[in-house]
Formats: sequence, C-alpha cells, structure tokens
Amino acid sequence: MFGPQWGGPGGGRGRGRARVRRGDVRSAILSVLADATEPINGYQVIQQIAERTNDAWKPSPGSVYPTMAVLADEGLIEDAATGRKTVQLTEAGHAHVAENVEEITAVWRAFDEDSTEDDGHQDLRQVIKQTVGAIVQVASTGTPAQQDRAVEILADTRRKLYGLLAEGPEAAEEE
Repeated sequence: MFGPQWGGPGGGRGRGRARVRRGDVRSAILSVLADATEPINGYQVIQQIAERTNDAWKPSPGSVYPTMAVLADEGLIEDAATGRKTVQLTEAGHAHVAENVEEITAVWRAFDEDSTEDDGHQDLRQVIKQTVGAIVQVASTGTPAQQDRAVEILADTRRKLYGLLAEGPEAAEEE
C-alpha cells in the first residue's frame, strides 16, 4: 500500500534507514544509562532509544530486558534500590562506557546520518502513523455511530487530498 519508504509491506524501516546490528541494543542501553540523570527502568530505556532515533528504532522488551540482565551479571549496571525496578550504571559501568565511548556512541551515528538525509516526508509519515493509530482505536473501541462518522471523515479527507493533487504544484507554491 505505502511501500518500503512508508514502513509498509516490503520494508518496515523505510528506504535508506539505519540497520540495527548485533550488539547495538547493548551499546544503546549503556549510552542511555550513561546519560541518565537518575535511575531508570527498562521501559524508559526503550522510550529513550526510540526518542533518540526519531522513532526509527524501538527495541522490543524481549531484547532489552535480557540484555540488561547480562549487563547486571557483568557488573556494569545495578538495581538502584528505589523501590521500583530501576537501574543505573555501576562504577565499573561508567569506566566501561568511558573506555569504549566510540563503540558505544557509534550506535546513534547511523540514525544521525539518516536524519540528515531526510527525504522531506518525515512529517507526513509521522501524521500518517498517528492517524492510523487513531483509526485503529475508533475501529476497536468506537461505537457504531463513531465508526460511521470516522468513515465519513476519512472519505472526505481522501477527496481533499486528491483535490490537492489536482490543483497542481503551482497552487501549492502560491500559499
């Protein structure tokens, strides 16, 4: 429907998007914890990674939590004892990050390069993603009347978008 650059069939990452390599989850977790001003939990780690990559990469809990367990076993992170399941870098963890700063921060480089090569559709993709989320919510939890109204709104929006294209590029430049 939308093709690879839209995150549709044929590629969920988008054309030219950074690829996540083996070990990147580990580096990203260490980097996020090194920059954290207070202990954070696994969910916050995932959110920070997504935020830093402009939502291009949101690692699954199934990759983050086991990696955090390994980092704890290695003595690089520890439970912050805040009463919640929060973690922080240990002294050894801070030393490891300092010694391997190039390797650990390299995980963000590919995403930074991606953002400089924006194809101009980033805002449009974000709105489409948000709109699809709203449509799914209306479809799953809306009343029949709300669903009927959503169909009307979407049909009207589709007509307006085609009308925009029919105006031609000159009309868009005049605005």
